[in-house]
Amino acid sequence: MAKIVGLPKLSPTMEEGTLARWHKKEGDEIAVDDLLAEVETDKATMEWRSFDRGVLLKILVPEGSTLRPDTPVAIIGARGEDISSLLASLNEGGPKGAPPVAQLSQEGPSKGVTTAPAPGLTEKAQPSRLLASPLVRRLAREHGLDLRQVQGSGPGGRIIKRDIEALIGKAEAPPAFELPPFERPAPIRKPLSQMRKTIARRLLESKQTIPHFYLTIDVDMGRLLEERAALNAELEARGQDAKTSINDWVVKATALALKEVPECNASFAGNEILYHQVIDISIAVAVPDGLVTPVLRDADRKGIVTISQEIRALAERAREKKLRPEEMQGGTFSISNLGMYGIEEFAAVINPPEAAILAVGSVRDEVVVEKGQILPGKRMKLTLSCDHRVIDGATGARFLAVLKRLLERPILMLIG
Repeated sequence: MAKIVGLPKLSPTMEEGTLARWHKKEGDEIAVDDLLAEVETDKATMEWRSFDRGVLLKILVPEGSTLRPDTPVAIIGARGEDISSLLASLNEGGPKGAPPVAQLSQEGPSKGVTTAPAPGLTEKAQPSRLLASPLVRRLAREHGLDLRQVQGSGPGGRIIKRDIEALIGKAEAPPAFELPPFERPAPIRKPLSQMRKTIARRLLESKQTIPHFYLTIDVDMGRLLEERAALNAELEARGQDAKTSINDWVVKATALALKEVPECNASFAGNEILYHQVIDISIAVAVPDGLVTPVLRDADRKGIVTISQEIRALAERAREKKLRPEEMQGGTFSISNLGMYGIEEFAAVINPPEAAILAVGSVRDEVVVEKGQILPGKRMKLTLSCDHRVIDGATGARFLAVLKRLLERPILMLIG
């Protein structure tokens, strides 16, 4: 059914507007949101887009006309529809001095005509017309909303910005995230081996009953690496099947440091502290089932090559599960080395009844400053875990200072 279309109010302060340009001509098909015309308002030139569908049957005002809002400007309906009654109603109710619509229908729009809104053609008299500001229309267009489906909450059913924002919020709300149905594989259950049970029991006992504290020191390993390389080259030249590791040198230096600071070579025994008269180093060795600590006896009395050979033999028997019980008992101090795995620093758990364990990190390249010069250096971190019932902070620090001196000046190990 044909209808009269009035000029929309394109801004809140718009009292009149100039129809600057028609973008459709009579006979054109019009779809919802098609650009009908451009209107100059008090703010700017605004786009006027259609909220109706049909054919532009009649243009009632020419380009350049200055009009008040709701002034009839066009008739839209079905193609071939009779609009004579609408034209007649406009002629009867038109303002004084305005050219009759019948004349417009015969001669076409006249330039420069200023018209006034026809009586009875207010928003309330046109319930089929969508009442919305240009801002609301633009928001609806940008978000693909059909304003004909929107219930306006403004005066007279006008669609306001809040109505559009509510719909936009619903449309853009992300769907509730749901994981696709998926059966998680059940964990593989593996009963604890006797070794793992022992590790769990002893380490839990250690952390629950021993008051640990930790001291870390950084050691310059440059000179020791040179001495080690020279010794290994000499062993190879002699045809000996032996090659010392950094860990071998650390074990030797630790044994000598314990000899100089015997307070760290001790155990807590209820109402007394046991100060051991032998230096037996427990060496942590990783095996498939966990960790074992074979004991290197009298480490302070053995040379680097002997220490290397014995540790290698103990480690091989440990991995083959051929260690005798007495070879894993009676240690007075432990060493755990994870440097070969690239670990720079860590703190180990004390192996009771011993009172301390030394954690050895990797040798790392580091820039150092010596006598005002920037030089490449080799550094290694050592962390001492102490049982505070036996070893005080100053005592642990003194032990590490001796150990650092021996590692940084390995020739002192030959004297000791």
